[in-house]
Amino acid sequence: MALMRKLITTSLVVIFFVSSVSAAKNKLQILSDQNDDGICISMVETQGYGCEEHKVTTEDGYILSLQRIPKGISGKAATKPPVLLQHGLLMDGITWLLNPPDQSLAFILADEGYDVWIANTRGTKYSQGHTSLSPQDPEYWEWSWDELVDFDLPATLKYVHDQTGQKLHYVGHSLGTLIALAAISQNKLIDMLRSAALLSPIAYLGQLRSPLAKSASKDFIAEGLYWLGIHEFDPRGDAVVKLLQKICQDPGNNCSDLMTSFTGPNCCVNSSRTDIFLEHEPQATATKNMIHIAQSNLTRKGTIEKYDFGSEEENNKHYGQPNPPEYIMANIPNNIPLFFGYGGADYLSDVNDVKTLLNKLQGHNPDKLVLQYREDYAHADFVFGINTKQVVYDPLMAFFKLN
Repeated sequence: MALMRKLITTSLVVIFFVSSVSAAKNKLQILSDQNDDGICISMVETQGYGCEEHKVTTEDGYILSLQRIPKGISGKAATKPPVLLQHGLLMDGITWLLNPPDQSLAFILADEGYDVWIANTRGTKYSQGHTSLSPQDPEYWEWSWDELVDFDLPATLKYVHDQTGQKLHYVGHSLGTLIALAAISQNKLIDMLRSAALLSPIAYLGQLRSPLAKSASKDFIAEGLYWLGIHEFDPRGDAVVKLLQKICQDPGNNCSDLMTSFTGPNCCVNSSRTDIFLEHEPQATATKNMIHIAQSNLTRKGTIEKYDFGSEEENNKHYGQPNPPEYIMANIPNNIPLFFGYGGADYLSDVNDVKTLLNKLQGHNPDKLVLQYREDYAHADFVFGINTKQVVYDPLMAFFKLN
Protein backbone atom coordinates (compact mmCIF):
# COMPACT_ATOMS: atom_id res chain seq x y z
CA MET A 1 0.00 0.00 0.00
CA ALA A 2 2.80 2.41 0.87
CA LEU A 3 4.50 1.71 -2.45
CA MET A 4 1.20 2.27 -4.27
CA ARG A 5 0.78 5.66 -2.60
CA LYS A 6 4.30 6.63 -3.56
CA LEU A 7 3.68 5.69 -7.18
CA ILE A 8 0.43 7.65 -7.32
CA THR A 9 2.07 10.70 -5.82
CA THR A 10 5.04 10.42 -8.14
CA SER A 11 2.79 10.36 -11.17
CA LEU A 12 1.13 13.56 -10.00
CA VAL A 13 4.44 15.26 -9.30
CA VAL A 14 5.95 14.43 -12.71
CA ILE A 15 3.43 16.72 -14.40
CA PHE A 16 4.95 19.70 -12.61
CA PHE A 17 8.62 18.81 -12.79
CA VAL A 18 9.50 20.66 -15.99
CA SER A 19 7.90 23.91 -14.87
CA SER A 20 9.64 23.78 -11.50
CA VAL A 21 13.04 23.29 -13.15
CA SER A 22 12.37 26.32 -15.34
CA ALA A 23 11.44 28.37 -12.28
CA ALA A 24 14.62 27.28 -10.50
CA LYS A 25 16.78 28.65 -13.33
CA ASN A 26 15.36 32.10 -12.70
CA LYS A 27 15.56 31.89 -8.91
CA LEU A 28 19.05 33.33 -8.52
CA GLN A 29 18.13 36.62 -10.22
CA ILE A 30 14.89 36.84 -8.24
CA LEU A 31 16.76 36.34 -4.96
CA SER A 32 19.26 39.00 -5.98
CA ASP A 33 16.44 41.46 -6.63
CA GLN A 34 14.67 40.66 -3.36
CA ASN A 35 17.68 40.96 -1.09
CA ASP A 36 18.42 44.63 -1.76
CA ASP A 37 16.88 45.64 1.57
CA GLY A 38 17.22 43.71 4.82
CA ILE A 39 14.65 43.27 7.55
CA CYS A 40 15.97 46.26 9.51
CA ILE A 41 15.39 48.66 6.62
CA SER A 42 12.13 47.18 5.36
CA MET A 43 10.32 46.36 8.63
CA VAL A 44 11.92 47.96 11.69
CA GLU A 45 13.33 51.36 10.80
CA THR A 46 10.12 52.22 8.96
CA GLN A 47 8.41 52.10 12.37
CA GLY A 48 10.90 54.50 13.93
CA TYR A 49 13.03 51.93 15.79
CA GLY A 50 16.79 51.55 15.60
CA CYS A 51 17.98 48.24 14.23
CA GLU A 52 21.24 46.36 13.59
CA GLU A 53 21.86 43.65 10.98
CA HIS A 54 24.12 40.79 12.10
CA LYS A 55 25.40 37.63 10.41
CA VAL A 56 26.01 34.26 12.07
CA THR A 57 27.87 31.37 10.43
CA THR A 58 26.97 27.85 11.55
CA GLU A 59 29.50 25.06 11.93
CA ASP A 60 28.24 23.49 8.71
CA GLY A 61 28.69 26.70 6.73
CA TYR A 62 25.25 28.35 6.57
CA ILE A 63 25.25 32.14 6.96
CA LEU A 64 22.21 33.32 8.89
CA SER A 65 20.85 36.82 9.24
CA LEU A 66 20.02 38.13 12.69
CA GLN A 67 18.40 41.45 13.58
CA ARG A 68 18.83 43.36 16.82
CA ILE A 69 16.49 46.04 18.18
CA PRO A 70 18.61 47.46 21.01
CA LYS A 71 16.28 50.30 22.00
CA GLY A 72 12.61 51.07 22.30
CA ILE A 73 10.81 53.80 20.37
CA SER A 74 11.86 56.29 23.07
CA GLY A 75 15.51 55.74 22.15
CA LYS A 76 16.37 54.55 25.65
CA ALA A 77 18.88 51.69 25.62
CA ALA A 78 17.74 48.27 26.82
CA THR A 79 18.07 47.67 30.55
CA LYS A 80 16.63 44.14 30.59
CA PRO A 81 18.11 40.84 29.36
CA PRO A 82 18.29 39.79 25.71
CA VAL A 83 15.38 37.93 24.14
CA LEU A 84 15.79 35.76 21.05
CA LEU A 85 12.70 35.33 18.85
CA GLN A 86 12.56 32.22 16.65
CA HIS A 87 9.96 31.87 13.90
CA GLY A 88 8.19 28.72 12.73
CA LEU A 89 7.95 26.65 9.55
CA LEU A 90 7.64 28.46 6.19
CA MET A 91 8.15 31.78 7.99
CA ASP A 92 11.08 34.06 8.80
CA GLY A 93 11.90 36.69 11.42
CA ILE A 94 9.37 39.11 9.95
CA THR A 95 6.81 36.99 11.82
CA TRP A 96 7.45 39.14 14.89
CA LEU A 97 7.12 42.48 13.03
CA LEU A 98 4.06 42.14 10.79
CA ASN A 99 1.49 43.80 13.06
CA PRO A 100 1.64 47.44 14.21
CA PRO A 101 4.21 48.06 16.96
CA ASP A 102 1.64 47.83 19.77
CA GLN A 103 0.69 44.31 18.55
CA SER A 104 4.07 42.89 17.44
CA LEU A 105 6.10 41.05 20.07
CA ALA A 106 9.49 42.34 18.90
CA PHE A 107 8.43 45.99 19.26
CA ILE A 108 6.54 45.37 22.50
CA LEU A 109 9.61 43.79 24.09
CA ALA A 110 11.89 46.59 22.88
CA ASP A 111 9.55 49.21 24.37
CA GLU A 112 9.57 47.26 27.64
CA GLY A 113 13.35 47.59 27.81
CA TYR A 114 14.45 44.17 26.49
CA ASP A 115 17.37 43.71 24.09
CA VAL A 116 15.55 42.07 21.17
CA TRP A 117 17.19 39.68 18.69
CA ILE A 118 15.32 38.12 15.75
CA ALA A 119 16.50 34.81 14.24
CA ASN A 120 16.12 33.65 10.62
CA THR A 121 16.80 29.99 9.86
CA ARG A 122 18.67 28.67 6.83
CA GLY A 123 16.88 28.82 3.52
CA THR A 124 14.73 31.85 4.35
CA LYS A 125 15.00 34.99 2.23
CA TYR A 126 17.76 36.73 4.19
CA SER A 127 19.58 33.57 5.32
CA GLN A 128 20.54 32.02 2.00
CA GLY A 129 24.28 32.53 2.32
CA HIS A 130 26.79 29.70 2.67
CA THR A 131 30.55 29.47 2.83
CA SER A 132 30.73 27.23 -0.25
CA LEU A 133 27.23 26.47 -1.58
CA SER A 134 24.57 28.40 -3.48
CA PRO A 135 20.79 27.92 -3.05
CA GLN A 136 20.94 26.65 -6.63
CA ASP A 137 22.96 23.63 -5.42
CA PRO A 138 20.83 20.66 -4.32
CA GLU A 139 23.34 20.09 -1.50
CA TYR A 140 22.37 23.45 0.00
CA TRP A 141 18.92 22.03 0.80
CA GLU A 142 20.13 18.74 2.30
CA TRP A 143 18.83 19.29 5.83
CA SER A 144 15.85 18.81 8.08
CA TRP A 145 14.98 20.31 11.46
CA ASP A 146 17.69 18.09 12.97
CA GLU A 147 20.23 20.52 11.52
CA LEU A 148 18.33 23.47 13.00
CA VAL A 149 18.73 21.75 16.38
CA ASP A 150 22.38 20.88 15.87
CA PHE A 151 23.64 23.99 14.07
CA ASP A 152 21.32 26.99 13.58
CA LEU A 153 19.97 27.30 17.11
CA PRO A 154 23.31 26.79 18.91
CA ALA A 155 25.11 29.24 16.59
CA THR A 156 22.45 31.92 17.02
CA LEU A 157 22.17 31.54 20.79
CA LYS A 158 25.92 31.57 21.25
CA TYR A 159 26.25 34.69 19.10
CA VAL A 160 23.66 36.60 21.14
CA HIS A 161 25.17 35.34 24.40
CA ASP A 162 28.66 36.40 23.34
CA GLN A 163 27.53 39.79 22.04
CA THR A 164 25.58 40.69 25.16
CA GLY A 165 27.52 38.81 27.84
CA GLN A 166 24.20 37.67 29.30
CA LYS A 167 21.98 34.63 29.41
CA LEU A 168 18.89 35.12 27.29
CA HIS A 169 15.18 34.44 27.18
CA TYR A 170 14.02 32.41 24.18
CA VAL A 171 10.64 32.69 22.46
CA GLY A 172 9.72 30.18 19.76
CA HIS A 173 6.57 29.74 17.70
CA SER A 174 5.52 26.44 16.09
CA LEU A 175 8.63 24.73 14.66
CA GLY A 176 10.65 27.21 16.71
CA THR A 177 9.36 25.40 19.79
CA LEU A 178 10.27 21.92 18.55
CA ILE A 179 13.90 22.77 17.86
CA ALA A 180 14.27 24.33 21.31
CA LEU A 181 12.65 21.36 23.07
CA ALA A 182 14.82 18.92 21.12
CA ALA A 183 18.01 20.85 21.95
CA ILE A 184 17.15 21.25 25.63
CA SER A 185 16.23 17.56 25.90
CA GLN A 186 19.83 16.82 24.88
CA ASN A 187 21.10 19.18 27.57
CA LYS A 188 22.29 21.67 24.95
CA LEU A 189 22.19 25.43 25.38
CA ILE A 190 21.15 25.27 29.05
CA ASP A 191 24.07 27.38 30.23
CA MET A 192 23.03 30.23 27.90
CA LEU A 193 19.28 30.27 28.65
CA ARG A 194 17.29 32.09 31.30
CA SER A 195 14.00 30.63 30.10
CA ALA A 196 12.15 29.25 27.08
CA ALA A 197 8.70 30.42 26.00
CA LEU A 198 6.91 28.09 23.59
CA LEU A 199 3.93 29.47 21.65
CA SER A 200 1.77 26.95 19.76
CA PRO A 201 4.21 24.20 20.81
CA ILE A 202 4.97 21.55 18.22
CA ALA A 203 6.42 18.27 19.48
CA TYR A 204 4.03 15.33 19.21
CA LEU A 205 1.89 15.46 16.06
CA GLY A 206 -0.29 12.37 16.39
CA GLN A 207 -3.49 14.43 16.72
CA LEU A 208 -2.78 16.86 13.89
CA ARG A 209 -6.15 18.25 12.72
CA SER A 210 -5.13 20.31 9.69
CA PRO A 211 -6.83 18.64 6.67
CA LEU A 212 -4.27 19.98 4.20
CA ALA A 213 -1.27 19.02 6.33
CA LYS A 214 -2.69 15.54 6.89
CA SER A 215 -3.35 15.07 3.17
CA ALA A 216 0.18 16.17 2.27
CA SER A 217 1.63 13.77 4.85
CA LYS A 218 -0.36 10.66 4.01
CA ASP A 219 0.05 11.13 0.25
CA PHE A 220 3.84 11.38 0.50
CA ILE A 221 3.85 14.76 -1.23
CA ALA A 222 7.29 15.85 0.01
CA GLU A 223 8.81 12.44 -0.70
CA GLY A 224 7.60 12.68 -4.30
CA LEU A 225 9.20 16.08 -4.76
CA TYR A 226 12.45 14.92 -3.20
CA TRP A 227 12.52 11.78 -5.34
CA LEU A 228 12.27 14.00 -8.44
CA GLY A 229 15.24 16.08 -7.31
CA ILE A 230 13.27 19.09 -6.04
CA HIS A 231 15.22 19.71 -2.84
CA GLU A 232 13.90 23.21 -2.16
CA PHE A 233 10.29 23.35 -0.94
CA ASP A 234 9.20 26.75 -2.21
CA PRO A 235 5.53 27.51 -1.40
CA ARG A 236 5.51 30.10 -4.19
CA GLY A 237 7.13 27.79 -6.74
CA ASP A 238 5.19 26.16 -9.55
CA ALA A 239 5.65 22.59 -8.32
CA VAL A 240 4.29 23.23 -4.82
CA VAL A 241 1.49 25.52 -5.98
CA LYS A 242 0.21 22.96 -8.46
CA LEU A 243 0.48 20.14 -5.95
CA LEU A 244 -1.55 22.23 -3.53
CA GLN A 245 -4.16 22.64 -6.24
CA LYS A 246 -4.34 18.85 -6.52
CA ILE A 247 -4.78 18.49 -2.77
CA CYS A 248 -7.51 21.12 -2.83
CA GLN A 249 -9.51 19.05 -5.32
CA ASP A 250 -10.10 16.52 -2.55
CA PRO A 251 -13.70 17.06 -1.38
CA GLY A 252 -12.50 16.81 2.22
CA ASN A 253 -10.22 19.83 1.89
CA ASN A 254 -11.64 23.36 2.03
CA CYS A 255 -9.11 25.62 0.35
CA SER A 256 -11.31 28.71 0.18
CA ASP A 257 -9.52 29.84 3.35
CA LEU A 258 -6.02 28.35 3.29
CA MET A 259 -4.93 29.82 6.62
CA THR A 260 -7.88 28.21 8.42
CA SER A 261 -7.35 24.92 6.60
CA PHE A 262 -3.73 24.81 7.74
CA THR A 263 -3.76 26.47 11.15
CA GLY A 264 -7.33 26.30 12.46
CA PRO A 265 -10.05 28.98 12.80
CA ASN A 266 -7.99 31.88 14.15
CA CYS A 267 -10.21 34.15 16.20
CA CYS A 268 -8.17 37.28 16.35
CA VAL A 269 -5.73 37.62 13.45
CA ASN A 270 -5.32 41.21 12.26
CA SER A 271 -6.88 40.80 8.81
CA SER A 272 -5.85 44.32 7.78
CA ARG A 273 -2.24 43.09 7.64
CA THR A 274 -2.90 40.29 5.14
CA ASP A 275 -1.33 42.15 2.21
CA ILE A 276 1.81 42.87 4.23
CA PHE A 277 1.97 39.23 5.29
CA LEU A 278 1.76 38.04 1.69
CA GLU A 279 4.54 40.42 0.63
CA HIS A 280 6.98 38.57 2.88
CA GLU A 281 5.58 35.10 3.61
CA PRO A 282 5.48 32.13 3.14
CA GLN A 283 9.19 31.33 2.96
CA ALA A 284 11.06 28.41 1.45
CA THR A 285 12.41 25.46 3.40
CA ALA A 286 14.07 22.18 2.54
CA THR A 287 11.91 19.44 1.08
CA LYS A 288 13.73 17.09 3.44
CA ASN A 289 12.52 19.24 6.32
CA MET A 290 8.93 18.76 5.18
CA ILE A 291 9.52 15.01 4.98
CA HIS A 292 10.83 14.97 8.55
CA ILE A 293 7.77 16.83 9.83
CA ALA A 294 5.47 14.45 7.93
CA GLN A 295 7.30 11.52 9.53
CA SER A 296 6.44 12.94 12.95
CA ASN A 297 2.76 12.91 12.00
CA LEU A 298 2.75 9.44 10.47
CA THR A 299 4.86 7.36 12.89
CA ARG A 300 2.13 7.21 15.54
CA LYS A 301 4.71 5.74 17.89
CA GLY A 302 4.34 8.49 20.43
CA THR A 303 7.98 9.44 20.00
CA ILE A 304 9.94 12.37 18.59
CA GLU A 305 12.73 11.07 16.39
CA LYS A 306 15.54 12.24 14.17
CA TYR A 307 15.13 12.06 10.42
CA ASP A 308 14.33 8.55 9.17
CA PHE A 309 16.41 7.76 6.08
CA GLY A 310 13.92 5.11 5.03
CA SER A 311 15.72 1.86 5.68
CA GLU A 312 17.63 0.12 8.44
CA GLU A 313 20.72 0.13 6.24
CA GLU A 314 20.65 3.90 5.69
CA ASN A 315 19.84 4.63 9.32
CA ASN A 316 22.74 2.42 10.38
CA LYS A 317 25.04 4.46 8.14
CA HIS A 318 23.99 7.73 9.75
CA TYR A 319 23.17 6.74 13.32
CA GLY A 320 24.82 3.39 13.93
CA GLN A 321 21.42 1.84 14.65
CA PRO A 322 18.48 0.63 12.53
CA ASN A 323 16.00 3.23 13.79
CA PRO A 324 16.41 7.00 14.22
CA PRO A 325 17.41 8.08 17.74
CA GLU A 326 14.72 9.68 19.89
CA TYR A 327 14.55 13.13 21.36
CA ILE A 328 13.39 12.28 24.88
CA MET A 329 11.28 15.09 26.30
CA ALA A 330 11.44 13.64 29.81
CA ASN A 331 15.16 14.51 29.79
CA ILE A 332 14.41 18.25 29.84
CA PRO A 333 15.87 19.55 33.12
CA ASN A 334 13.18 20.07 35.74
CA ASN A 335 14.47 23.47 36.81
CA ILE A 336 14.54 25.33 33.49
CA PRO A 337 11.76 27.96 33.39
CA LEU A 338 9.21 27.08 30.68
CA PHE A 339 6.21 29.04 29.42
CA PHE A 340 3.64 27.28 27.20
CA GLY A 341 1.03 29.23 25.25
CA TYR A 342 -1.48 27.04 23.42
CA GLY A 343 -5.00 27.29 22.00
CA GLY A 344 -8.10 25.13 21.78
CA ALA A 345 -8.71 25.90 18.09
CA ASP A 346 -5.18 25.12 16.89
CA TYR A 347 -5.11 22.52 14.08
CA LEU A 348 -1.32 22.11 14.15
CA SER A 349 -0.54 22.27 17.87
CA ASP A 350 -3.49 20.17 19.00
CA VAL A 351 -4.47 20.38 22.67
CA ASN A 352 -4.15 16.60 23.11
CA ASP A 353 -0.66 16.63 21.61
CA VAL A 354 0.31 19.46 23.96
CA LYS A 355 -1.05 17.40 26.86
CA THR A 356 1.10 14.48 25.72
CA LEU A 357 4.12 16.79 25.87
CA LEU A 358 3.16 18.14 29.28
CA ASN A 359 2.73 14.58 30.60
CA LYS A 360 6.39 14.00 29.73
CA LEU A 361 7.22 16.98 31.96
CA GLN A 362 5.24 15.82 35.00
CA GLY A 363 8.33 16.01 37.20
CA HIS A 364 9.00 19.63 36.25
CA ASN A 365 9.33 22.11 39.11
CA PRO A 366 5.82 23.68 39.28
CA ASP A 367 7.37 27.06 40.12
CA LYS A 368 9.23 26.90 36.80
CA LEU A 369 6.27 26.00 34.57
CA VAL A 370 3.63 28.46 33.34
CA LEU A 371 0.69 27.39 31.13
CA GLN A 372 -1.27 29.99 29.19
CA TYR A 373 -4.30 28.36 27.54
CA ARG A 374 -6.80 30.19 25.36
CA GLU A 375 -9.82 28.24 24.15
CA ASP A 376 -10.52 30.36 21.05
CA TYR A 377 -6.92 30.73 19.85
CA ALA A 378 -5.59 28.88 16.81
CA HIS A 379 -2.03 28.65 15.49
CA ALA A 380 -1.59 32.12 13.97
CA ASP A 381 -3.30 34.03 16.77
CA PHE A 382 -0.20 33.70 18.95
CA VAL A 383 1.84 35.90 16.63
CA PHE A 384 -0.72 37.86 14.55
CA GLY A 385 -3.60 38.42 16.96
CA ILE A 386 -4.92 41.94 17.63
CA ASN A 387 -5.39 41.11 21.33
CA THR A 388 -2.34 38.89 21.76
CA LYS A 389 -0.50 41.49 23.84
CA GLN A 390 -3.13 41.31 26.56
CA VAL A 391 -3.83 37.58 26.23
CA VAL A 392 -0.28 36.19 25.81
CA TYR A 393 2.49 38.78 25.79
CA ASP A 394 1.69 40.52 29.09
CA PRO A 395 1.71 37.18 30.98
CA LEU A 396 4.87 36.27 29.08
CA MET A 397 6.68 39.39 30.25
CA ALA A 398 5.52 38.74 33.83
CA PHE A 399 7.13 35.30 33.42
CA PHE A 400 10.36 36.90 32.20
CA LYS A 401 10.49 39.20 35.22
CA LEU A 402 10.41 36.18 37.54
CA ASN A 403 13.30 34.51 35.68
